[in-house]
Amino acid sequence: MADIQTLQKLSTQVRRDIVRMVHAVSSGHPGGSLGCTDFLVALYNGVMNHHPKNFTMDGIGEDLFFLSNGHISPVYYSVLARCGYFPVEELKTFRRLNTRLQGHPTTHDHLPGVRIASGSLGQGMSVAIGAALAKKLNKDNSIIYSLHGDGELQEGQIWEAAIYAAANKVDHYIATIDYNGRQIDGDVENVLSLGNLKAKFEAFGWQVVETEKGNDMTSVIEGLAKAKTFIGKGKPIVNIMKTEMGAGVDFMMGTHKWHGSAPNDEQLAKALGQLEETLGDY
Repeated sequence: MADIQTLQKLSTQVRRDIVRMVHAVSSGHPGGSLGCTDFLVALYNGVMNHHPKNFTMDGIGEDLFFLSNGHISPVYYSVLARCGYFPVEELKTFRRLNTRLQGHPTTHDHLPGVRIASGSLGQGMSVAIGAALAKKLNKDNSIIYSLHGDGELQEGQIWEAAIYAAANKVDHYIATIDYNGRQIDGDVENVLSLGNLKAKFEAFGWQVVETEKGNDMTSVIEGLAKAKTFIGKGKPIVNIMKTEMGAGVDFMMGTHKWHGSAPNDEQLAKALGQLEETLGDY
């Protein structure tokens, strides 16, 4: 794994990518993307065993990741590009007609790194469980990872999948919840409260890990490392990770309003002023 300082620099550059991509087309989802940056940077640059230069859809012999909350595609695309799945220059095609980087990830254009089309919330856990069961059938001990929004947990399919995973002892699967407390219409607590999320997953038969500082790189890495210690012990694992929507850009934090809003020219300049260019812009 890269050292913490290197990962932090990469996170800053990815955040620059996010705000620039969304600004360029006046469309996209910067809030959740910024909040999940540290997690995805850590996952793809040391935690997960994967092969960016030799991408295959089946992923035999490597860990697999499934993005369920597909609207945070800006951070997903940036992280994939920055670790070598496709050229960083391609980020400038984000959300443009007939390009591979659509607003929600798709598979028909064969973008390396993307194994499922996601955007309709609630489906990613089911797909991840299916991939995990396929790994078991093939005697492949690789780990399956997925990421979900907290508002996404209001979808019933999530809980059907959660029951299934526990009942079938899908124990080489780590689902991470981006627990930022906000969704498109407001605070999750006000839209539809999730109650005691830890107790819910435990009641469904899952092993729960809690990451209290999801925007601190050391904390993120420690949370994932702890989750991995439960692999092979008979239960699916969920990492409840507390983040801040808009993390890294002060005026985007503390509100749900940047869930799906693009910064204007002045706001972009302000955001970039808070995010040092560390690896070179695309």
